Amino acid sequence: MTNVPSPTVAPADGRLGVLIVGLGAVSTTLIAGVELAKRGIAEPIGSLTQMGTIRLGKRTDGRSPLIREFAPLAKLEDIVFGAWDPFPDDAYVAAQRAGVLESGRHLEAISEALREVRPMAAAFDNEYVKRIDADNTLHTIDKRSMLNAIREDINRFREDKQVDRLVMLWAASTEIFLEPGPTHASIEAFEAAIDANDHTIAPSMLYAYAALLEGVPFCNGAPNLTVDIPVLRTYATVHNIPISGKDFKTGQTLIKTVLGPMLKARMLGLKGWYSTNILGNRDGEVLDDPDNFKTKEESKLGVLEHILDAEKFPALYGDVYHKVRINYYPPRGDNKEGWDNIDLFGWLGYPMQLKVDFLCRDSILAAPLALDLVLFSDLAARAGMGGIQEWLSFYYKAPMVAPGLYPEHDLFIQLTKLKNTLRWIMGEAPITHLGIEYYLEDEGE
Repeated sequence: MTNVPSPTVAPADGRLGVLIVGLGAVSTTLIAGVELAKRGIAEPIGSLTQMGTIRLGKRTDGRSPLIREFAPLAKLEDIVFGAWDPFPDDAYVAAQRAGVLESGRHLEAISEALREVRPMAAAFDNEYVKRIDADNTLHTIDKRSMLNAIREDINRFREDKQVDRLVMLWAASTEIFLEPGPTHASIEAFEAAIDANDHTIAPSMLYAYAALLEGVPFCNGAPNLTVDIPVLRTYATVHNIPISGKDFKTGQTLIKTVLGPMLKARMLGLKGWYSTNILGNRDGEVLDDPDNFKTKEESKLGVLEHILDAEKFPALYGDVYHKVRINYYPPRGDNKEGWDNIDLFGWLGYPMQLKVDFLCRDSILAAPLALDLVLFSDLAARAGMGGIQEWLSFYYKAPMVAPGLYPEHDLFIQLTKLKNTLRWIMGEAPITHLGIEYYLEDEGE
């Protein structure tokens, strides 16, 4: 990659429109956090773009600027939000219902800004999300009409809010499990399937396609089969539009992408990993349906398999029992609990156990990821970096990669890739952490 010249990055002039599919817990927490940070009321903790630094050059150079000062990212003050949702509540009411943020502490001060975000009618079909009944929808199963309506909404928002650039983010519920097929292989087959109202064309695909048709980068924060189908990957590459996904990496899978590499780095064996989640928000309710859970399960199960690589290390990982469960428990709300029981073995095969109980807050972890994805996707667009943005794998459970490549799940390798990509974009040398030059210099002296 270092042999490829760094791109010319267009400045982040003007307003950045952020169109979010789904105005639930994650979205309202994101919007509220940005609005609070704009006013200096709260810190954007968890956001790499806002609080992270990046080392440049040698360790002895002492150059570690904030990422937002190093790369020409859009400023929070320039972000304008819009959304679609099957429920008619504005962002203020939706945030109150979600119950993630304390009203007196965080919502009242920005109530006016939140009330301005009123959801557009959603392109929604109960066939794909059975546990939601709502009426702020297009009330049609005509997929072509849905696609056209989404495109009209994009352009209306662009004009009404006078934004200069856009990014679309899927933060809606998990759809039922679908697999890639003939209807996803070519633009002709995809278009014909839309006109035929084919079951294999989910609403999320229509949002992604509408975004790409309007030249808008698309980020998939759920495990749906959405923009990661051949026809949309190809379209995004040919038309130079950034795409990324899928499924925000927040709680339990975040832990796996840290502990899994630790086991492999130390050549410790694994017999079994049992994971269960307790979740009470809308996402938990949707995932209580087996068809929707299947989609999430596929996303969560693949992480360990790729990290541990049983083919290379059959004695250590050739017979791993990996189980994932999600349990809908309304009293818990958005405060998710992820419990892991890990049965491992070490020297001479002696067994050991590791247990993790992560009492996290789902949307508190997801909101800063969503912000970073929006800002980095906008940066990629201004740098002319179309197609799959693998350097954003850091944020996803099931990262998109070029056909023929395996996804990299190790969190720290992902972070190195992300920061080296930023260095490359800005014309700085990548950092390998070899460090041999420090010792060669000492010998020379």
